[in-house]
Amino acid sequence: MHTMRFPTNILGSKLPGWSLRIKESSRVGKWLEVLSYYREMQRYGVEPTDPSVFPPILKACLNLSSRYGKSMHACLIKQGYESFSSIGNSILDFYLKCGDFKSALAVFHCMQNRDSVSWNIIIYGHLDQGFVEEGLRWFNKARIARFEPNTSTLVLVVQACRIIGAYNEGLEVHGFLIRSGLCAIDSVQSSMLCMYMDIDFGSARKLFDEMSEKDVISWSVMIEGYLQSEEAGIGLKLFRAMVSEDGIQPDAVTAASVLKACGRLKDIHMGKLVHGLVIRRGDNDDLFIGNSLIDMYSKCKDVDSAYQVYREMSRKNSVSWNSILSGFVLNQKYSEALLLFNLMGEEGVDVDEVTLVNVLQICKYFVHPSQCKSVHCVIIRRGYESNDLVLSSLVDAYVKCYLVDFAWKLFDGLKRRDMVSWSTMIGGLAYCGKPDEAVWVFHEMSKTLEKPTVVTIINLLEACSLSAELRRSKWAHGVAIRREMAADVAVATAIIDMYAKCGAIDTSRKVFDQMPEKNVVSWSAMVAAYGMNGLPREALALLPEMKLQGLKPNSVTTLSALSACSHGGLIEEGLTFFKSMAHDYGIFPGLEHYSCVIDMLSRAGKLDTAIGLINQIPNGLQIRASAWGALLSACRSHGNSELGAGALSRVLELEPMNSAGYLLGSSMYAAEGLWDKAKRMRQLVKERGLKVSPGYSLVHVGNMACRFVAGDCSNPGTQEIIITVEQLHSCINIDERIHLSVLEC
Repeated sequence: MHTMRFPTNILGSKLPGWSLRIKESSRVGKWLEVLSYYREMQRYGVEPTDPSVFPPILKACLNLSSRYGKSMHACLIKQGYESFSSIGNSILDFYLKCGDFKSALAVFHCMQNRDSVSWNIIIYGHLDQGFVEEGLRWFNKARIARFEPNTSTLVLVVQACRIIGAYNEGLEVHGFLIRSGLCAIDSVQSSMLCMYMDIDFGSARKLFDEMSEKDVISWSVMIEGYLQSEEAGIGLKLFRAMVSEDGIQPDAVTAASVLKACGRLKDIHMGKLVHGLVIRRGDNDDLFIGNSLIDMYSKCKDVDSAYQVYREMSRKNSVSWNSILSGFVLNQKYSEALLLFNLMGEEGVDVDEVTLVNVLQICKYFVHPSQCKSVHCVIIRRGYESNDLVLSSLVDAYVKCYLVDFAWKLFDGLKRRDMVSWSTMIGGLAYCGKPDEAVWVFHEMSKTLEKPTVVTIINLLEACSLSAELRRSKWAHGVAIRREMAADVAVATAIIDMYAKCGAIDTSRKVFDQMPEKNVVSWSAMVAAYGMNGLPREALALLPEMKLQGLKPNSVTTLSALSACSHGGLIEEGLTFFKSMAHDYGIFPGLEHYSCVIDMLSRAGKLDTAIGLINQIPNGLQIRASAWGALLSACRSHGNSELGAGALSRVLELEPMNSAGYLLGSSMYAAEGLWDKAKRMRQLVKERGLKVSPGYSLVHVGNMACRFVAGDCSNPGTQEIIITVEQLHSCINIDERIHLSVLEC
């Protein structure tokens, strides 16, 4: 080891002022110059007579080489300088910052003249290096020694209490601060606020209100504490008070936190206020804030403003691209999302798990099986096969694209299945019309340690509603009760729908009446339940009852009521309700409402009235294929092929890949004896490769719902069924002949 010598030389006073140079170089952080001047002193045989020159040299050693620092320590011991408090403290600080706690403790114990600086260094050194509990023990020892803590030490002590959850010790520290008169220091108060936000919001708010001077840090601590809790609304009020009453400008971190809360609470007004502050402060080029603005506007359903922010950003990262992509997907702007994703590829933006999840949402919407497979390949190449969120999204996309076998193979190969993947598979099978398989997967899940969530139970109930088996539905209801989820609003609403689809409308009403809490969705589900079971008057009666409970029907509720009138044959009541929606409930008819009323009029044979209503539809609303289809079906039933031809052209224009329109048109032309046109419709179905879904009926036999598909002869009782159907047709024909003979009389 190289040993530095300090030979005595009386010429020191005649040589340049090395001490001043060393101190100046240390002040500006030129550590090499510090050691260079010191070595020059050695070369001339000059011994420093000013003890204050050694701390800068030790600091330079710390920044350049710990080996030189140890040599310096040895020299200082030989020269007897370590008895100086300032030099002893510098040596102690050197060893602590080098992580050599053994040497640091040896120095501390050998110090004859410890002062408050010594105690602050030993406490700060432990806390700063992450030895929290040891640092707190040294703080308690220092208190006994009656030291005077500095601000940095106090801040770290309070933070240490918070980190390890030593809240009782934190309260003791607060008492010490009050007794010592140190509680008014701004940074210490902010640290105390952070600790109290973890313990008790009430105490934190009291401490905050008692602060005579509040700076941006203290405001930010309180605001962010509320924003991260379930009381985000209070946080936004505090933010408004900070900028309007105290005139304090938020920093970038606080602004981003407030924007996140605005997105969560859908408070676009406050979000725009923050945006204005950001522009006024000149922070609109801040990447973090820009990304937060995109996220806020997207979640507040203003994707146009989100895109404008994105376009105006001077620089973007992958988070920026993913934020606007997520915004498009969230707001169902799938075409724009697809264009943006293609642009990401052209710009060379890296694809990550967020990108992949959003792209899978796009594939799901457009039902692109081949694209799903392509994304799957990217997932494998990028190594995201172990990412639970990505894999669950891929399973979901596969089932929504009707690639059930691919989804099952992926799900079956998962090494670890969490509740999200189980729920996705159950929901996907139900979506694809495979209720038996969905229930089987739920049984398999029940054998594991995974506990179903509300989403899992809702997916199970949906599967049971598809099978329409009352016994199975009661079992699923029992599962919800045993899991203590039956009282959940969403689950109870799904139970109402399930029983209604099983034809057990009385049970649906019983579940509805027993709900401890009802929302608009629950009432809408009960209205729809009455409608699908042919009880339109009961459905309409629920609306004023709902109003009495202080709930206002929404567009879905009114649509369910109109649908009930349509299927229940209450034409006049339905029209009256349609005309009174805006006045009685403040709901202006949308496209779905117009389509439903057109369907209702068409079913009743009021074709001229239906056409008149179509002509009254406001500009900007385009009637859907389902309404034109209802009109087409009515034209077929009432032999109006001229009007039907116009309806058919609209249906095929809106849904060219749906076989239902072609078959309806063929049936209409056949009824009119226009066989060439009927044949042409069926030829188009074959030429365009359209899939024809056969019609079927569900008939309850005992507790089973038996499906009867047109043209299916696989049922073991096919012959018996055919004979029974023929007998029923004979009875219908007899009734018609009797009816005609009575009319002739």
